[in-house]
Amino acid sequence: MAEDRNQDPQMDAEGLYQEDNFTDRKVGAIRRLSPVRADGSADPARPVLFIGQAEIMTNMGPVPISFEIEGQTLADAVIGFAPAAQAAIERTVQQIQEMRRQQASQLVVPQGPVPGITGGRGGGKIQMP
Repeated sequence: MAEDRNQDPQMDAEGLYQEDNFTDRKVGAIRRLSPVRADGSADPARPVLFIGQAEIMTNMGPVPISFEIEGQTLADAVIGFAPAAQAAIERTVQQIQEMRRQQASQLVVPQGPVPGITGGRGGGKIQMP
């Protein structure tokens, strides 16, 4: 998918959205994506989308998260923000924990012979005869 975007940077005239941002300046933000035609007029054939945005603090610093919110109106999106944010936070925490597990389980293989196993010589690249 990313390769397709890089090879053809042409915008999709059938998939345009107008973006409006709403925030309470405390918890996060909601982006309302309203479908529009190439001439800028509303496209009622496609649904309005709501995207929530928030940050969680980790020991690595703030991590931004984005998540889709179900709803037909901005009021629906405001009500649906908290449960959608909680689900996104849980997914993000699980992904971070999985990345930590993967990094912790990586094997470090020393270069050269290991002392005591291959004739008692050191594992460095310079060896004395």
